[in-house]
Amino acid sequence: MSRTWFITGTSRGFGRVWAEAALGRGDKVAATARNVATLTDLVDRYGDNVLPIALDVTDKSAVDLAVKTAHDHFGRLDVVINNAGYGLFTMAEEVTEQQARDQFETNVFGALWVTQAVLPYLRQQGSGHIIQVSSVGGLLAYPGVGIYNASKWALEGMSQALAGEVRGFGIKVTIVEPTGYATDWGGSSAVRAEHLPVYDGVREAVAAFWSGVTSGDPQATAPAILQVVDAEEPPLRIFLGAGLLDWMREEYAQRMATWEEWNHVSEAAMGSRSAA
Repeated sequence: MSRTWFITGTSRGFGRVWAEAALGRGDKVAATARNVATLTDLVDRYGDNVLPIALDVTDKSAVDLAVKTAHDHFGRLDVVINNAGYGLFTMAEEVTEQQARDQFETNVFGALWVTQAVLPYLRQQGSGHIIQVSSVGGLLAYPGVGIYNASKWALEGMSQALAGEVRGFGIKVTIVEPTGYATDWGGSSAVRAEHLPVYDGVREAVAAFWSGVTSGDPQATAPAILQVVDAEEPPLRIFLGAGLLDWMREEYAQRMATWEEWNHVSEAAMGSRSAA
């Protein structure tokens, strides 16, 4: 059965790859981008199956209108992908107030506004699948991208709670957690703070770490997303990329070891307990 998708950030990267994957199998896509001129080739290839919509996800009124336009045009929404987002490269001490706020406006609030806008339609039809594009940086945190990490950690928490809130309405939620891919995430779409020289050593260490990490091919994610969308019981979380499970095993082993070591302090902090 043909599905209708609403995808933010389809001008390039994952959004473009997944829009093409959906359209390529005959689905319909409401494709949003800040500049709809970047979507001309999609319209040329797929005609009426694609609806280009200009959208800045930080503008809540524009989000509401875009979602209504897509629903009015296609009659329903089946898959909603909150993909719009960007990387912010900065140490915590370097970031400006505006840079920090802008990061959350797009990566967190943009996803929230889209989610709020689509939920009444999904509840009414009793079905739907919301896919939130997080990152391995939504589970781990790295020097130099802490504010980006914070935005993805916020998205993860919001989305896990959302899954429990909407399950009874027949709505599914999946959090996608990619590793590094050869997209423009670290290129022209990224924002970089002015450097404080005192952190140059940290930057060098971070660059050395990432130089040994192989970037994935964005095109290879298309079959994975289609499989998640087609699953009767899709996962709440799924990694995209190799090696991430090993990273998580190490991370959570370290967390558990620390919690175990300090558990006597944690228990004592409860104070005296008595039955009510």
